Amino acid sequence: MNKEQYEGYINFAKDKLGFEFKEPELLITALTHRSYVNEHKKSVKEHNERLEFLGDAVLELVSTDFLYRNYSEPEGILTAWRAALVRTESLSAAGEELGYGSLVRVSKGEKNGPERGFQVILADAFEALIGAIYLDQGYDVAKDFIAKHILTKMDSVLETGSWRDAKSHLQEVSQHQEGVAPEYRVLREDGPDHDKTFVVGVYVRGRMMGRGSGSSKQAAQQIAAAEALEKYK
Repeated sequence: MNKEQYEGYINFAKDKLGFEFKEPELLITALTHRSYVNEHKKSVKEHNERLEFLGDAVLELVSTDFLYRNYSEPEGILTAWRAALVRTESLSAAGEELGYGSLVRVSKGEKNGPERGFQVILADAFEALIGAIYLDQGYDVAKDFIAKHILTKMDSVLETGSWRDAKSHLQEVSQHQEGVAPEYRVLREDGPDHDKTFVVGVYVRGRMMGRGSGSSKQAAQQIAAAEALEKYK
């Protein structure tokens, strides 16, 4: 890594996070994907998965504490709200808002791969970044970071209803309005076995009501169901 690249990480911390890392290597590691290490084994030794593991735990604690203190709903509802707050799409969106995408070190293959794949990388890096902040700056700074970039989305989660399981919700709506359950069909499978993308359509009374794609059939079904629900509003 040359001086200009190194300064890019330092400036990101100052401008976007509001502090300087005592150990800048933690920040750099947080934004280093396993694939990059595999391509640069001689010069880079550590990727971000251990920091991601730590950051995931800190994120869960902070979000759980926030929900417990501010809402009186039962456990099942709070669990669904937390899942909506910390799902991949939420974390990758927070990463895009922070603008660290260009700083994430990935292999050429991952960089040129499917957009969904890079979203997952951004989300994992966000959790790793939390882990790095926690180690370098302490729990309170990590908590403030999570509050600013994740917990502020809570109003949107409640307004849009994105916390609800889309498939379950669609089942309720279609049964109530049309008297039948929705049917899911796999329309297409793309990519190799280890990196497949599934395209799924959801049908009600033979009409396609929604379409979704994802890295698993279940993920694609959820997206298709969410699209279908928009048509029932």
